[in-house]
Amino acid sequence: MSHNSADRLVKMANQIGKFFAAQRHSDAVAGTAEHLKKFWDPRMRAGIIDHVAHGGAGLDEVPLQAVQKLATK
Repeated sequence: MSHNSADRLVKMANQIGKFFAAQRHSDAVAGTAEHLKKFWDPRMRAGIIDHVAHGGAGLDEVPLQAVQKLATK
């Protein structure tokens, strides 16, 4: 995945995480993961999972944990 693609996915995931941030932490993680699962193209999900596998630079805590959750499914 190109650097620009990863940056775009990180930005989008962080925005989704911020939307759910007002909820209890575990609910925010679950909500973010569910959003990524339902609305992101499989290639986008694969890209963000790969990004996390290589350190997850730039991801906030909620989306990072959400992607980790997706990666284990």
